[in-house]
Amino acid sequence: MREAAERHKDIASSLDAWYRLTNRAEWQSLADVRQLFPSADAVGRFTVFNIKGNSYRLITEINYRGRRLYIRHVLTHAEYDKGGWKR
Repeated sequence: MREAAERHKDIASSLDAWYRLTNRAEWQSLADVRQLFPSADAVGRFTVFNIKGNSYRLITEINYRGRRLYIRHVLTHAEYDKGGWKR
């Protein structure tokens, strides 16, 4: 997240806000995630969050049982649309 915030200075505060919310969350399913982030979406094994008014996408893997969240990518909307992150 730090790398993404350095690369894209305009999302630093949005990433920080997302982190503060997720750090306290005790999700057990995507339905729980959507209570806090209604636009979160499951794409294969990933959970995708819209960041900064849908300008960026935060791609994560969530292990609900182990209560772990792994950040895989922070991409602009255009980078996300190319789909290379799915590999």
